[in-house]
Amino acid sequence: MTKKNVDDYLTDGIYGTRQTKKAERKKFLGTIRERVVIALTKGQVMSDKGLSELNEAMQANKGAKLLLNGHIGYKFLKEEKALANKYNIEYSVITNENADTNIGAVLTYDFAIDKENIFIEESQESEKDTDKKTTSKESFLAKVKKWFS
Repeated sequence: MTKKNVDDYLTDGIYGTRQTKKAERKKFLGTIRERVVIALTKGQVMSDKGLSELNEAMQANKGAKLLLNGHIGYKFLKEEKALANKYNIEYSVITNENADTNIGAVLTYDFAIDKENIFIEESQESEKDTDKKTTSKESFLAKVKKWFS
């Protein structure tokens, strides 16, 4: 490694220390992807769809930290905070005005864990429900067409 000179110290003092992967840090509420255990989207946080998966992840990773998106209303973060308190997991609400992300909550470590699947996929049950709705709409339209034929 090279020694730091006076210019490096001045640059760090004026602009702050250099960070790697700035785009990832903006997306994942200040952390990078390789440290993430589980990530919930804003929609999943607001509708409480990922609570069971978050609960399981918190049980298995008691040393992790929960990062919550500050652009989501506090009433929607109530359940996630209660889970964090239940398992004595530290949590922080992150509000970054310069970053626009669809991530609502992130369970993360301070070191790399390189977990492959960090996102919760939408349940297949909701897809089945939408299929049922479309078939009922189609059958209704078919009935209307028969009336006018």
